[in-house]
Amino acid sequence: MVRSMTGYGKATAILPGKSITIEIKSLNSKQFDINLRLPAMLREREAEFRSLLAKSVERGKVDVNVSVDYTGSEMPASINRPLAMAYHKELKSLAAETGEAHSDLLSIVMKMPDVTRQLREETSEEEWKSVFDAIKTAIAQHDEFRIHEGSLLENDFSNRILTIRNLLTQVEPFEAERNRLQREKLRSSVAEFIDSNTLDANRFEQEIIYYLEKLDITEEKVRLLKHCNYFLETLKESEANGRKLNFITQEIGREINTLGSKANDAAIQKLVVQMKDELEKIKEQLANIL
Repeated sequence: MVRSMTGYGKATAILPGKSITIEIKSLNSKQFDINLRLPAMLREREAEFRSLLAKSVERGKVDVNVSVDYTGSEMPASINRPLAMAYHKELKSLAAETGEAHSDLLSIVMKMPDVTRQLREETSEEEWKSVFDAIKTAIAQHDEFRIHEGSLLENDFSNRILTIRNLLTQVEPFEAERNRLQREKLRSSVAEFIDSNTLDANRFEQEIIYYLEKLDITEEKVRLLKHCNYFLETLKESEANGRKLNFITQEIGREINTLGSKANDAAIQKLVVQMKDELEKIKEQLANIL
């Protein structure tokens, strides 16, 4: 089963006086790279968050944002009023001296150092359980998204591999015509040698062997077909198979390249180019699966 590295999941835990929203986004990456943003009240459990995400996400560039929205009357921060008033007084005085407008001094004051102080919040075990249940829900949604995206990629891969196999079957009639033309060319050359009494039996035998080895593409066709079938089989495996599929495409590419180098025929070369085009499109998409 193919799973995409692109995914999205979101869930919310409703707690007394607040709600906690977990949002997971992921993109393709060679390794597991996580950017986890937690509010202060949850940082003591950061290791548990990371462990849970690492087991579930496996690979990819992952952004996880955990935010808190307060719905009650109590706020998790206090304002240092004396300090805020002192800032306001100084800024107002400065504005008067410079002649600048001072209608928005309060917003400036609130951004000054130490004006707001974060109060430490205690989180009960029951609340922790709700938060982790929400994380698991977000992860499940994220995984469902990856599976859906992966199924689309799987269909695309299958169709392109089947196209390569179909192109391979079209090689045979052109190969037969190519071999016929090569035999006629060799007969013509032999006739010239005989007429001029310059035929060297050993050299002639070497030339025959050379052409047979150079033009025979039977092994390449057999191996290419096997690699294509193996690719389709691997698509159906249950575990993550992105790296394995990438290795198989490398082998497919080698056989296609060898087929092209030994073709010695414009029609076969045209089919080889089409195979390469399909394979390149597969490689581009393989970078986005687990």
